Amino acid sequence: MRPRLKVLTLAVDDLERSLAFYRDGMGLPTKGVIGQEFEDGAVVFIHMNDDLILALYPAPSLAKDARIGATQQRLGAVSLGHVVNSQEEVDAVMKQAADAGAVITDPACQRFWGGYSGYFHDPDGHLWEIAWNPQWTVPD
Repeated sequence: MRPRLKVLTLAVDDLERSLAFYRDGMGLPTKGVIGQEFEDGAVVFIHMNDDLILALYPAPSLAKDARIGATQQRLGAVSLGHVVNSQEEVDAVMKQAADAGAVITDPACQRFWGGYSGYFHDPDGHLWEIAWNPQWTVPD
């Protein structure tokens, strides 16, 4: 398999609430809810960059689509890492997330690996890490 990760789908309990968090609270670009004309088709696509789309999909619809039980979806087993270019950017994004209603699970601080990061849960409990790594730079 060649690596071609393009879409990262998050199962959400309330699509409108999640849309408001990511679009209005975090400022991420999206056309909003699409696919409502299809049964179990409502979804939100957020273009994170040229290579990655974050999809928000109602948990029951995702479970039905994947033919798994709703209880088989496990939160907290994955963290999503958003990398920025400075400690100040980490602090700014963490504040933005908190202001948007995120639950800060670990405030930003210096890490043993030489970087600086903090963690939060989105409204559906998905774990995000906002990180600055002195070894990496990311395009603005």
